[in-house]
Amino acid sequence: MQRVLSGIQPSGDVHLGNLLGALQNWVADQHTHESFHPIVDLHAVTVPQDPAELQTATLRLAQMLMASGLDPDICVLFVQSHVPEHTQLAWVLECTAGFGELRRMHQFKDKSADMDFVCAGLFTYPVLQAADIVLYDTDVVPVGDDQRQHIELTRDITQRFNARYGEVLVVPEHRIPPAGARVMDLQEPTRKMSKSADEAPGTIWLLDEPDTVRRKIRRAVTDSEAEVRFDREAKPGVSNLLEILGAATGRSPQEVAAGYDRYGELKNGCAEAVVELLAPIRRRFDELSTDPGETQRALAAGAETAGEIATATMARVREAMGFLPRG
Repeated sequence: MQRVLSGIQPSGDVHLGNLLGALQNWVADQHTHESFHPIVDLHAVTVPQDPAELQTATLRLAQMLMASGLDPDICVLFVQSHVPEHTQLAWVLECTAGFGELRRMHQFKDKSADMDFVCAGLFTYPVLQAADIVLYDTDVVPVGDDQRQHIELTRDITQRFNARYGEVLVVPEHRIPPAGARVMDLQEPTRKMSKSADEAPGTIWLLDEPDTVRRKIRRAVTDSEAEVRFDREAKPGVSNLLEILGAATGRSPQEVAAGYDRYGELKNGCAEAVVELLAPIRRRFDELSTDPGETQRALAAGAETAGEIATATMARVREAMGFLPRG
């Protein structure tokens, strides 16, 4: 099996776009690949975090991922900060990366543009991301085009390290994952569904009550026409509903469109499909919430598995670089 890795930050709850656009692919991948899924809490602290809220959000995200179908008995689900080799390898790779390379990272420019204070961690976090990947001898990183630059940086750093010290680290490949649903904001369907608090009316959270889901979808923006057809450019609101309904029922948006003549019927059909899709996730999340120890045990087991691989990788790195063994 190829080894794949995809991480997620514990920042805010999980929404429908995350589920249909990424998590469903992760759930499928765990049966065909060696799948590693760190909850990257170290990345979260590149902006100030309330300590209690970060701890709660990390556990809650793990429960959400498990409720969505990630099985810790099949994949390796763990918390990044529970494996100290992430930061150890990150420092080594920071000494391998170039200052100019990091200055050219698009996401750093975008994220830092409106900040009064920019921490050094935000500047160097692409190197920590590289460490997250190569620490586990990852073969493939399934990410969209918006992360391609980060994977290219990871490959460049890893190849440079290997050129200096020998073939120590596995150079990962970038893979665009199977097309998930492109879920847009229900109120502003020209932009993606988001975690931002001021966009809540257009976002469906996985734990939204059924009536809340129905209300949000019935209030979704459409257009002044009456024809139900899939056309992202001309009919973004209607197309968004068709894409959501199609992803929730295993059909293409075009197939879905053929079954509806009116917007009201489409909204009702979409709402009921989403309610049905989320029902088992909500039930499983409620079960996990009543016994947080189960989640913590799963994360501890995941960290132990991840730690064994990480320890072996760092041992190779230390030996190759000439660090004196301890004791």
